[in-house]
Amino acid sequence: MASKKEEYLGVGLDVGTSRIVIARRNESGYEFQSQLDAFVEVPNSRMTKTVLEKEGIPHLIRDNTILVFGNEAQTFANLFHSETRRPMRQGMLNPDEPDGLNLIKHIIQALASTSRTDREKLCFSVPAPPLGGGDTHSYHQAALRQIVTDLGYEAEPVDEGLAVIYSELEGSNFTGIGISCGGGMCNVCLAYLSVPIFSYSIGKAGDYVDEQAARASGEMATRVRTIKEEQFKFAAQYENNILQAIGVYYEDMVNALVDSLEEAFTRTKKVPRIAKPIPLVLSGGSSVPEGFVDQFKKSLESRKLPVAISDIRQAADPLNATARGALVATLSSM
Repeated sequence: MASKKEEYLGVGLDVGTSRIVIARRNESGYEFQSQLDAFVEVPNSRMTKTVLEKEGIPHLIRDNTILVFGNEAQTFANLFHSETRRPMRQGMLNPDEPDGLNLIKHIIQALASTSRTDREKLCFSVPAPPLGGGDTHSYHQAALRQIVTDLGYEAEPVDEGLAVIYSELEGSNFTGIGISCGGGMCNVCLAYLSVPIFSYSIGKAGDYVDEQAARASGEMATRVRTIKEEQFKFAAQYENNILQAIGVYYEDMVNALVDSLEEAFTRTKKVPRIAKPIPLVLSGGSSVPEGFVDQFKKSLESRKLPVAISDIRQAADPLNATARGALVATLSSM
């Protein structure tokens, strides 16, 4: 019989372009912790360092600057009217940020700490290959595995879209379509009885909306992101040019996602004959705005897929669905 300590072992880790989230079990079910996957530079001074340490704000000292990372990065960026910087871009390590991998390591360590037993199991999310083929993200996956292995975990990757299916589609025996709409990319997976039929990613996601709306409105992308998260709703009428631009590019993102789904079925030669209609679930931070699911349904209406869709819904907890699914994958391997 497992001890009380062993009952709650196992970790799910979602390493996203926008946020890093961990999932664990507890007595009431699941618990989640997250940090923004971003940082900002502030001038190095003894006073600033002392205050950051006193407030428990994650940071690193580098030469004459302090790198504030995690949730407070966006606060500092808005305060100084500067852009946050990202250790990841479009779902993978950002090659333009030499400190990126080290910062991701510190964020993961702050969230997951070290393994609670000898080689505690952990599954971490990885992006699927781009639609149509290309880079398989081997270096990104190997680098993340090394980070969590160094923390004492026995680590295995899981495709992000499949993690959504593990999290949300137990009721259909893990048959259906899982979509994670994140910051850097959207990941899509079709699975039959938990077996992936296809998995892929596209680069139009939340960051695309922010960057394009920022260019159109003359505002900084960090500020656009804050406005989007706090104010934007689909189908609303806006006079504000920033919110108007967000609406235009958000609709473009949704259309691109639906186009990709149609293309993926066309490219897949061995789609199983599924007798019953299957569910489709949407998750991730970019699926959160009010009206997103309706906008997706509207875009899908004009397309014909080779499988019938029973229902289209949002994940019960869209910000934590990938981490929860990664934890389900971890537990299934224990």
